[in-house]
Amino acid sequence: MPQLHFYVPDQMADRIRQQAVAAGMSISQYLAEVVKRELQPEWPDGFFEEVVGGWQGLPLERPAQGEFDERKPLLFGKG
Repeated sequence: MPQLHFYVPDQMADRIRQQAVAAGMSISQYLAEVVKRELQPEWPDGFFEEVVGGWQGLPLERPAQGEFDERKPLLFGKG
């Protein structure tokens, strides 16, 4: 498995360490999970049920959009 090396500012490194500890992971495991999540080519499992289908307020309604504006056509090449 390839290893990647990169540099981050001290404050960011501290935050990464804190997040890894909070997640109960090594820094390497934590960063691997962050990269996998961010580079995932699809929506995560349960995304739509959790985020989109998670609305608990009144039903959303889209008001009428009205009519299209009438505009003059663009004239190209005539100055």
